[in-house]
Amino acid sequence: MTIEVEPTLDGVAETLLWTLRNRAEESKHPGSSFTDPWSVRLYETIRYDYARFGKPSQVHALRAAAVDRETRAYLDGHPRATVVALGEGLQTTYWRLGRPDVPWLSVDLAPVHDLRARLLPVEPRIEPLPASALDRSWMDRVDPAHGVFICAEGLFMYFDREDVMSLIADCAARFPGGRLFFDSIPALLSARTLKGWKLSDRYTAPPMPFSLSVTQALRLSEQIPHIADATDVKLPTGRGLWASRTFRALLDRPPLRDHRPCMTLLTFAG
Repeated sequence: MTIEVEPTLDGVAETLLWTLRNRAEESKHPGSSFTDPWSVRLYETIRYDYARFGKPSQVHALRAAAVDRETRAYLDGHPRATVVALGEGLQTTYWRLGRPDVPWLSVDLAPVHDLRARLLPVEPRIEPLPASALDRSWMDRVDPAHGVFICAEGLFMYFDREDVMSLIADCAARFPGGRLFFDSIPALLSARTLKGWKLSDRYTAPPMPFSLSVTQALRLSEQIPHIADATDVKLPTGRGLWASRTFRALLDRPPLRDHRPCMTLLTFAG
């Protein structure tokens, strides 16, 4: 069975197919350590012209592996915590973690939840909420008593800076002792998307107005109340160039450090 989705998704929502393709292709690669069976199943079920996104990249799969690692680390210390997936798209983190008892709030727009309902199994611990991540109503669905891990994977770059900073501040104030994982792109890449970043001759990525360098991200603990710590999250080791210690070390040194995409883990004061 295949499912046609092209007429129902556009703009930012359509990017969930870009990241799905990259995770699935990496999961299928014989030399990869990344395993994501549900992504592969979705990728092979959805009828779509994936070649529009250009050549596959490991980066989205490595980012997903980093999300798994940081989520597991928090749940190890807070086994009854709630996980909030903002702009979840077709992420399949819940199944990769293998912790079915974790309360899970999935926040995304209604068309995305409709697609998830058609493609993914119903899980009693997953609560779907059709809403924007910027709509603070999702916060009322979360019990912070046992901890909260918030994941904004591949999301903040599509928002305006003021909206991102305001949302981070509200999360920090609302969920003491919780954590927030998000990723950012550098200013040069953000500027490129505003001019029209063509992944192929048939697809232009949506504008990504929000950018943040590693240095700027690490300063958030000094700029936003209730943030106890900000950590630069490293990508797991991948294949080829992403397995090179030299290459990875160069990315962590000036001047490249502040000109690469970054992942940030914020710990809220408890």
